[in-house]
Amino acid sequence: MTPLDRLRIEKAAADCGFEMTPLERDGGLELRSARFPETLLVQSTGSSTLTVSASSAGLLHSVDGADIVKVDGFGALYDVLRAAAAHARTLPNRVADAFRRETAGMPRSTEAERVVVQRVGQNLFRSALLDYWQGRCCVTGLTVPELLRASHIKPWASCESDNERLDVFNGLLLAPHLDALFDGGWISFADNGKLLISEALAPTESERLGVRADWVLASLRPSHCVNLAFHRAHVFRDPA
Repeated sequence: MTPLDRLRIEKAAADCGFEMTPLERDGGLELRSARFPETLLVQSTGSSTLTVSASSAGLLHSVDGADIVKVDGFGALYDVLRAAAAHARTLPNRVADAFRRETAGMPRSTEAERVVVQRVGQNLFRSALLDYWQGRCCVTGLTVPELLRASHIKPWASCESDNERLDVFNGLLLAPHLDALFDGGWISFADNGKLLISEALAPTESERLGVRADWVLASLRPSHCVNLAFHRAHVFRDPA
């Protein structure tokens, strides 16, 4: 690894959420953060190619599921590091743990008090989805945060615990009209991300809403698919 490569990797790490000083390991740099225990190891394998490996399973979204990816150039490295840091910050139970810490001393004896507690959870969930999906609708690519909606896959009322309600893999970040359609069961998604449109929604109405049959939900993980199976079975509308 050349001194210039090292400087570029250190800058990319700091810019993407790995703010602690990297450690030298196995001929590469181990990237760390005070916000989560997971680490990444970045190694140079050529003039412009790098490999990135993760300390924990599932941190990197590689095509074949392996916890090591090859990237070509430092622009691609930024994309990998940003996504990995977001995944680390929002791993299962991490958001729920933050919710329990923030609401530990809050009263819950009245309905109004319980609504306040629930709102804390919903705000944390929304922030986690904005982080996980990198601030864009996971179907259309819309990047206006004020318009994006944190949509539960398995509805809040159907979840059995805070861990399930606040699991980032039980959420999609959607444009407003898709959130309404998904929440109402007018659309769903297959395990490969393909958009499913209920036969209960007439094609003419689907066209008026600007829904495109070729839309695909990107970057699905197996944990998303478990919740999508519930949505298809219990929320997705059968023909009227």
